[in-house]
Amino acid sequence: MNHSPGLLLTILAFVLAIGPLIFLHELGHYLAGRWFGVKAEEFAVGFGQEIAGFTDRRGTRWKLCAVPIGGYVRFAGDMDASSRTDPDWLNLPPEERARTFPAKPLWQKSIIVAAGPVANFIIALIILAGFALAVGRAEIPATVGAVEQGSAAALAGLSPGDRITALGGRPVASFDDMIQFVHLRPGARVQVDYVHQGTARTAMITIGTHEQKDRFGNIARMGRLGIAADAAAIRYVPVAPWEAPGVAIAKMGQILTMMRDVIGQIILGERSVKELGGPLQIAKVSGEQFTLGLPHFVFFVALVSINLGVINLLPVPVLDGGHLLFYAIEAVRRRPVDPQVMEWAFRGGLAAVLALMLMVTINDLGAFGLWSKLAGLIG
Repeated sequence: MNHSPGLLLTILAFVLAIGPLIFLHELGHYLAGRWFGVKAEEFAVGFGQEIAGFTDRRGTRWKLCAVPIGGYVRFAGDMDASSRTDPDWLNLPPEERARTFPAKPLWQKSIIVAAGPVANFIIALIILAGFALAVGRAEIPATVGAVEQGSAAALAGLSPGDRITALGGRPVASFDDMIQFVHLRPGARVQVDYVHQGTARTAMITIGTHEQKDRFGNIARMGRLGIAADAAAIRYVPVAPWEAPGVAIAKMGQILTMMRDVIGQIILGERSVKELGGPLQIAKVSGEQFTLGLPHFVFFVALVSINLGVINLLPVPVLDGGHLLFYAIEAVRRRPVDPQVMEWAFRGGLAAVLALMLMVTINDLGAFGLWSKLAGLIG
């Protein structure tokens, strides 16, 4: 049975997940700018027509816009929301010019731009640290507790008591490391290094494929070895407050590694680009995680925050990473990039971002079954 959360709950969950993350991302830019004495002209959550807003005593217009995807801070000296430099900033009176973004040293501009993605990573770390404090840390060694008959592990010769040390040349420190590696590689043939009764051994294994359907009707195709952990070796260790940040950083490292693997598989053609999701897919998953309970939803928010941080650091003009790339070039050349080159780069970057948004939206609609329904109507 498909337990859909419904449209209204999905919209509510999407707003609760994305809205605060966008606000805090832009707040990172804003606070870093204020720290260095840059005036903010506008602070916007969303794009397009302003729905509501107010102007504070510093002259900053805080506003909520009609299209609730993304946001921006427009500093003095910026021409538009993409933070391109307004050529007229040099004509301002000296006192006003000193408070513009372009007037600041390169290192200050870099910190202001990086502050948005850094805010996203800090949010995720706080959430992950909170989970570590609440539930502790599970220590599950990569020791085989049981082997399913006829499974990939059985065919490779693994047996209970074996300790897996590496998969595909990648060291395995825990059972979770092994699961993360295997789940992303259904059908892949990899080398497994393990210790059997004190003797190091190596075997080739073809990871099995398992399709799992959740309560919402989503089908996930995952890799599977067919082994279970050694229950007697599992330990749950309480995490002290001073240990929580380290545990959170380690967990974020695992998440980033998984993201890197998935992106690499897409680039190499090992995984379909159809698996890339956009705002509609995020909204759908937001609603589903919301119905599963607060812990699931909060952890999902942490994942989205990490994704926002990574995406914004991509070296694409109009994104934060694109600005940082230009600053790096400027630092090496010791002079700014030619304005015309910047203009064409920003146009190309905007076209690339719009094309990506179109592609993931098409993917989202396909995941919702729209194209198959249209094909059925036409047929």
